[in-house]
Amino acid sequence: MSKPTAPLKGRAARLARLMPSTGPSTAARTPFVLLVVLLLGGGLITLLLLNSALNEGSFRLSELKRDTTELTDEQQALQRDVDGRSQPDALERRARELGMVPGGSPAFLGPDGTVRGKPTRATAPPPSPSPSPTPSVDATADPDAPAPGPSASPSGSVPAPDPAAVPSAQDSPTPTSPGR
Repeated sequence: MSKPTAPLKGRAARLARLMPSTGPSTAARTPFVLLVVLLLGGGLITLLLLNSALNEGSFRLSELKRDTTELTDEQQALQRDVDGRSQPDALERRARELGMVPGGSPAFLGPDGTVRGKPTRATAPPPSPSPSPTPSVDATADPDAPAPGPSASPSGSVPAPDPAAVPSAQDSPTPTSPGR
């Protein structure tokens, strides 16, 4: 059976009057429980969305890193190709393929119009036997005939400019600007 309760006095009595005497109400607890459940569910959904966004960014980053690596490798291969073609022996070989010849000793013009050195005509050195001859453009053409083109001459060398066209120190105009 139930035990009789002693009457409350003072402050406890005032507080007891504010509380309902029928026991705790479940109706007052339901909105709080729903609020907590909604906050937890919203937090979980937000975390899932954030996680998927971070994963998408991570995949994009790894794809960009792979592309950067491929482009860097391609750039390095192209730089090696340029370096190989820029070497002096490669430049000389390509110039000879184009029909160019070494220029010989240069002549210089001084500031007062005097010529230093003696200009000479560039001539092709005698052809050396090459290990693999280059095929001619026309297979039916005479192999002893010079290759067609504006730079070919009967002797196989590039024609040099006419010595009469090279100005001498007497033909050069004197500078008119003072101090130069």
